[in-house]
Amino acid sequence: MSNPSPTPKAPEQTSGETTTSQTSTSTESKPSYVKLAMRNMVSKGGKSLMHFFLTAFGLLAVLVGLAFLTR
Repeated sequence: MSNPSPTPKAPEQTSGETTTSQTSTSTESKPSYVKLAMRNMVSKGGKSLMHFFLTAFGLLAVLVGLAFLTR
């Protein structure tokens, strides 16, 4: 039987060393979902804008279609 490959380990730290992620998470609260979504949109750039406009156009088309069907 073959052994599964070991998972990668985190880098070793010396006793006096701390990372900024450890200190920032203890003093600050976790970012909200809105902040994470905004950061994700900024990093993706045009793809997020294209999806936003397609969604807005689709919603508008559904509303106009329903308005014509119900008049």
